[in-house]
Amino acid sequence: MCRNIRPLSNFEPPATDDEVRAAALQYVRKISGTTKPSRANAEAFDRAVEEIAEASARLLDALVTTAPPKDREVEAAKARARSAARYAS
Repeated sequence: MCRNIRPLSNFEPPATDDEVRAAALQYVRKISGTTKPSRANAEAFDRAVEEIAEASARLLDALVTTAPPKDREVEAAKARARSAARYAS
């Protein structure tokens, strides 16, 4: 489940709200142990996702680094290369 959470800091262009929310959703799924909550737990699940997304966005906005921003396309190409090497037949 959490393999889908990717680093979101120090990218150009910056992480979108959708990316932050997707990471928050993956986190809540992991710690709750479910991908889809029951109706009884749906409100708590959704509230947790929103709260974690807000906290994550605040964190990303507050982080300071002297490193140059990473290029999304370059990082995606590196990930594809690692995946190809890992799963080569």
